[in-house]
Amino acid sequence: MNTHKNARLTFLRRLEMVEDITKRGLSASEAAEAHGVSAVTARKWLGRYLVGGATGLADKSSRPARSPRAIDPSVGLAVVELRRKLFTQSRIATYLGVSKATVSRVLRRAGLSKFSNLAPLDAVQRYERDAPGELLHIDIKKLGKFSDIGHRITGDYTKRTRGLGYEYLFVAVDDHARVAFTAMRPDERKGSAESFLREATAYFAKLGVSVQRVLTDNGPAFHSFSFRDACVELGIQQKFTRAYRPQTNGKAERFIQSALREWAYGRPYATSEARRIALPVWNHFYNWHRPHHGIGCLPPMSRIKKSRKNLLTLHT
Repeated sequence: MNTHKNARLTFLRRLEMVEDITKRGLSASEAAEAHGVSAVTARKWLGRYLVGGATGLADKSSRPARSPRAIDPSVGLAVVELRRKLFTQSRIATYLGVSKATVSRVLRRAGLSKFSNLAPLDAVQRYERDAPGELLHIDIKKLGKFSDIGHRITGDYTKRTRGLGYEYLFVAVDDHARVAFTAMRPDERKGSAESFLREATAYFAKLGVSVQRVLTDNGPAFHSFSFRDACVELGIQQKFTRAYRPQTNGKAERFIQSALREWAYGRPYATSEARRIALPVWNHFYNWHRPHHGIGCLPPMSRIKKSRKNLLTLHT
């Protein structure tokens, strides 16, 4: 029951009022006065109660029994069918002899107001490499520096820290195991990208994983000669995502979403330096303890077959 805010009688109050009349011997006028309504209203609800019992006291739909001006369902289906044949709204209205407003209303309800709504969605193609190290997804996320708790936590947009610049989160995610390596850099230039690649390769080597390929976006740092030469030196084949298709690097993108939600914005930090210090701890939790739904709710390290001690290694 959708009772408006000024209603004097809810369902339970109506039931109490009619029971005052039928069970407790009050007259309709006395019960109406006790509940702050008129005697006419009290008699109305008493009559509904006597006919339909307690269910008769519930609000009835305000929808009219007949709507002479409503369009026929077959007309609505015809509007949708013509739209799927790429008819414009004005052409549909002329063809069916209805108003443009009616056509617009039907198409809005059907989710076909725009021609782009008719375009078929690209099928989601999910893939996974057979073994750790076959493919490493690398991506970068730009984060603002701050010297006080930010507006994402406090909700106060008037107290923003400005002028401190940015720092950059580099991430490397193994396609098969989902094990991630992260590091903060002061910029996203070729020197930072090259040094991160070397650190990530060394990290996975300690886990017994040899990186064979890396997949990056088309940023200038990854197209630089220094990054290319580092790949050649490390024996890594470099691959790039398709232009304007960031979902090609989806595992890195998804990891960044988790990192932002659980690490960067998951708790208040007094400064961006405190946030940076907390990154290795959260990264360790992600790799060793956090269930990952993409691999059967197991932690990513469960897919690295070589046995090892559960040690926390901090990377700065």
